[in-house]
Amino acid sequence: MESGHIRLRSAPGRWVLLTTVLGSGMAMLDGTVVNVALPALARDLDAGMSGLQWTVNAYTLTLAGLILLGGSLGDRYGRRKIFMIGVVWFAAASALCGLSPNIELLIFARALQGIGGALLTPGSLAIIQASFVHDDRPRAVGSWSGLGGVASAIGPLLGGWLVETAGWRWVFLLNLPLAVVVLAVAARHVPETRDTAAHGRFDVLGSALAALALAGVTFGLIQAGAGTIPLVAGLVLAASFVAVEIRRSPDALVPVGIFRSRVFTAVNVVTLIMYAAMGVVFFLLVVQLQVSAGFSPIAAGSAMLPVTILMLLLSARAGELAKRIGPRVPMTAGILVCAAGLLLMSRIGPNASYVADVLPAAVVFGLGLSSAVAPLTATVLATAEERYAGVASGVNNALARTGGLLAVAAVPPLVGLTGDAYNSPAAFTSGFHTAMLVSAIMLAVAAVVTFFTIKGNVLIEAPEPERKIHCSLDGPPLEGEITAPS
Repeated sequence: MESGHIRLRSAPGRWVLLTTVLGSGMAMLDGTVVNVALPALARDLDAGMSGLQWTVNAYTLTLAGLILLGGSLGDRYGRRKIFMIGVVWFAAASALCGLSPNIELLIFARALQGIGGALLTPGSLAIIQASFVHDDRPRAVGSWSGLGGVASAIGPLLGGWLVETAGWRWVFLLNLPLAVVVLAVAARHVPETRDTAAHGRFDVLGSALAALALAGVTFGLIQAGAGTIPLVAGLVLAASFVAVEIRRSPDALVPVGIFRSRVFTAVNVVTLIMYAAMGVVFFLLVVQLQVSAGFSPIAAGSAMLPVTILMLLLSARAGELAKRIGPRVPMTAGILVCAAGLLLMSRIGPNASYVADVLPAAVVFGLGLSSAVAPLTATVLATAEERYAGVASGVNNALARTGGLLAVAAVPPLVGLTGDAYNSPAAFTSGFHTAMLVSAIMLAVAAVVTFFTIKGNVLIEAPEPERKIHCSLDGPPLEGEITAPS
């Protein structure tokens, strides 16, 4: 079957979707399944609050810092090939995580895991964008978002069961058999695609600056006692990264031309803010339920099961709705509903009831995610030129991970969750309530940005325009050259 002409409802289409969901789901699963194991591994490895933050953020740091390079490698050398290499790397690093005897080695192994995630995550979306016919892409992305969201939401439930029955190390070792299945299906059923126009050298300097900038800012936020030097250094490196990317275009890690679309730029800003809020929720909620509300690990993990069900049932439909009426309304409404869910979560405290306190918050939050995530992802891919499918996916994933990374680093200290706060139910509850309010405000800001910047229906295919050269950069057309029907 020729790439770009696969139908979603065909057998090849179902195999492609299954592979991308399983692969990216493995990385998404690890982004949430670990959270429910944090109290157990903290006791086992004698780790403090900063150790728990680094257990989460070491993975997110390398994932966010290198995911752009992963997308570029896929565009150049083959999206399926880089995707499969990422799966192997991820599985090997997962084994090291499961065998770690101390918190330091676990943090190092988590950083290695993030590198594998940076190779496989952008490839999954790029494979969808390059393999399916245009009309099927929004629904394919919606299905990918819904089923991938299932992996993220089911992670705490699975993690809680593993912690109680087999121990926290199996949270990581579970990835090994899953990786074998992904590799077998990908090798047999996924077509290879690449950017045939790719040329020039890889932007190694840009990759290094991006990773080091994130590392400096993250270290400065988590290790507040280390002073402002790491934070300032990270910001300087971030500015240097922007300067290098502008100078190196079109061979930059992030081609400047990809931001010619105002909608693409706006939806990535929304992604950064939205996933910052979500990162705080998934980091703190399962710990709050165990530390303050007295839930067992499996009960805390199963608390977000309604999110799983709603994402599975509604995400593909949200993608279809966004295609018909445009993404602005579903995204804006969905993000605001997510914010309402966080306000409900701020009521969760000592002796919380699942039915009265946790379930309503989870349902509202799940409805919001189901409405917002698929249109957001489809809009990112639809507003970037197809040859930049891997880069566009990488940019959006990098910003999503960066938002979560910085929020998990900054918000807990900001609300007083430092040291051994997870050993004090009263202190943790106070910080958790404030964190939910801060996150709800972030989502409200994202909704405002969405409403005022995303206009028209960018998900409806427009006539192919005549190719033009802009200032020696053969990139995406300037805003206005392609007008989608409104």
